[in-house]
Parts: sequence; structure tokens; C-alpha cells
Amino acid sequence: MTGSEQIPHAKRAALIRDQNDAFRKQGRGGQLMLTSGIMAKSDEDLAGLLQAIADFDAFDPDNDPHGEHDFGSLTWQGEPVFWKIDYYDSDLLYGSPDPANPDVTTRVLTVMMAWEY
Repeated sequence: MTGSEQIPHAKRAALIRDQNDAFRKQGRGGQLMLTSGIMAKSDEDLAGLLQAIADFDAFDPDNDPHGEHDFGSLTWQGEPVFWKIDYYDSDLLYGSPDPANPDVTTRVLTVMMAWEY
């Protein structure tokens, strides 16, 4: 065990949510993965999209059932875009043993055009 597995579910979800929000808003604590559809956009457009993801706050029980703020969809330049945060171990080989523990978790934010899904 890595420590936070014993924390009550609601508090554990809040820890994960806070870490996901910090990563999404500040761009630190993980890695960014952009699909080819996103990479085809200009640097200026990409900066605007990343800001829109950072500003995203339309979470509700339907799109965020676990309260972790790990997925979102938005319309950007008239097209639907999906973003998702996944939790990997420190070596990026396996899933994190404990996504609430930043010492053993590397977050990966994947951004894609919906048509790439």
C-alpha cells in the first residue's frame, strides 16, 4: 500500500480532484499528450484550447460521476474536443498504484478532437 488507500472514499476523490485541477490549470505534475488532430492547429490556437481546458468547470454527476475532474468535453472553434486525465506509475509503464498519492503517480492529460476517438 502507498498510504491513501485507507482514506474514506469522498476524501480520496477530493484529493484526486484537487490534484487533477492543479495539473489541468497549471500544467505541472504530469505530461501532456496531444493527438495529431490537435497538433495540426497553430500554436496560438493550441494555447487558446489549453486555456479553455484549464478554465473548464462544467462538471456534473453525468460527466464526472466519481468527482475526480478527470474528463471533459467542450466545443472549440466549432468542433467538439475531449480531454482526459489518466494515472500512471512513475515510470509510465502501468497504472498508478494510488492516484491520490502524487509521489507514486504521473498524470497524463490527453487532448483530442472528438472525431479522433
